[in-house]
Amino acid sequence: MTEQRTQQQRTGRSPLQTERGNTVIQDSVVAKIAGIAAQEVEGIRMGGTASQAVSGIIGGITGGRGGQTQGVSVEVGQEEAAIDLTLTAEYGKSIPQISEAVRRNVINRVESLVGLRVTEVNITVSDIFFPQQEQEQQRELEQEQQQQQRVQ
Repeated sequence: MTEQRTQQQRTGRSPLQTERGNTVIQDSVVAKIAGIAAQEVEGIRMGGTASQAVSGIIGGITGGRGGQTQGVSVEVGQEEAAIDLTLTAEYGKSIPQISEAVRRNVINRVESLVGLRVTEVNITVSDIFFPQQEQEQQRELEQEQQQQQRVQ
């Protein structure tokens, strides 16, 4: 248990509410931190298949990665947060083990970086992916982009 959380339990107050003022954390901040923390776990992709496809197309055009809040929904209170994640798991990996690793990492990151107590992290696994297919699709996309650049 972290020192911050132990102190919070002793005083009965959130570290975000002090004698000198209150700190309000927006839902978007918690969603971004949760999304990044979830993506730190190997064997998952955030969002469902449709949102990943759209994100991949946009990322291919803009050169950016998918949105950090893709597949993340949060409810933030003054002292607590509840998080819902939708993700795609790598084929061949244990979904219960991946889910628990994601849950643990999200809780640790949100509680330590934000100071909110995470009451729950609900995970929906909406699909599976095959890394070999992703690599092949990425190679094809890069080849298409190179051909387009040559034409211009």
